[in-house]
Amino acid sequence: MSRTGAKQHVRVGIARLRHLIAGLLALVTAATTTACTTGGDRPDIVVTTNILGDVTREIVGGEADVTVLMKPNADPHSFGLSAVQAAELERADLIVHNGLGLEENVLRHVDAARESGVATFAAGEVAGPLTFHTAGDAGPEGDAGQPDPHFWTDPDRMRKVTALLADQVVEHVDGVDADTVRANADRYAKQLTELTAWMERSFGRVPADRRALVTNHHVFGYLADRFGLRVIGAVIPSGTTLASPSSSDLRSLTEAVDRAGVRTVFADSSQPQRLAEVLRRELGGGVRVVQLHSESLTAKGGGADTYLRMMRANTTAMVTGLTGR
Repeated sequence: MSRTGAKQHVRVGIARLRHLIAGLLALVTAATTTACTTGGDRPDIVVTTNILGDVTREIVGGEADVTVLMKPNADPHSFGLSAVQAAELERADLIVHNGLGLEENVLRHVDAARESGVATFAAGEVAGPLTFHTAGDAGPEGDAGQPDPHFWTDPDRMRKVTALLADQVVEHVDGVDADTVRANADRYAKQLTELTAWMERSFGRVPADRRALVTNHHVFGYLADRFGLRVIGAVIPSGTTLASPSSSDLRSLTEAVDRAGVRTVFADSSQPQRLAEVLRRELGGGVRVVQLHSESLTAKGGGADTYLRMMRANTTAMVTGLTGR
């Protein structure tokens, strides 16, 4: 091949290479644009606990994506976030969390997202919080007690929260249909009203002298307040499972249980064996431990995989445990 022919061959090759690169760039640009328009523009609501996650999905429906950080059967007091999950909070259109100190290892990430401009909704803080006193509190004349984060054990408070949550979704999440969200909230509120009526009938079968609750930690204060039960004590005298009972705590609980004649203790399903062992050691046997799903939903098909099913399962187990049948 002559020198002139060789040069022309090289020029043709370069031109073809340029056309190939331009075509590849066009494909990449088109794919990126498609991905952004089909997935990136969809609003995202991030929820910390799986109980609130279930309720949020009922209200939002298909209007937005709902990402739930806490896995089934986890402990809300101790679960943490991965770096990817923490980044999801920063990118959310709205963060729904329990508040009142429940998600102890997640709060700093929620605070950081709020400071960066993400809208947040603390459900427990608007539910009409109750307080409880531990042995270390000064009592009514001193320390006002600690806020109880477990508001969801009262379905009436959950109904109040759903209406306020719907308002937050409409206000802060662009692109949702307000009428659809509010209709979903109204429908779910009716289901919660039906749940409350059913729980009232169920607990109404428990005689007055058997309406005493002992739990693994302070978790059913709202339920007791709503349905006329008495909280005698807790093995862990705290609103968190991260605390540990002292010998004096267990002695006080033993005395209270003996005075009330209580022989059934209710424990979260995540730690019934440890609790049963403590009670057998302290009370000398004869105490039955009934498992409940108090702070986390189960996996699908586990008997408490939605808030409504969890509340019905717990009520049935508690009535059976308190009545002895």
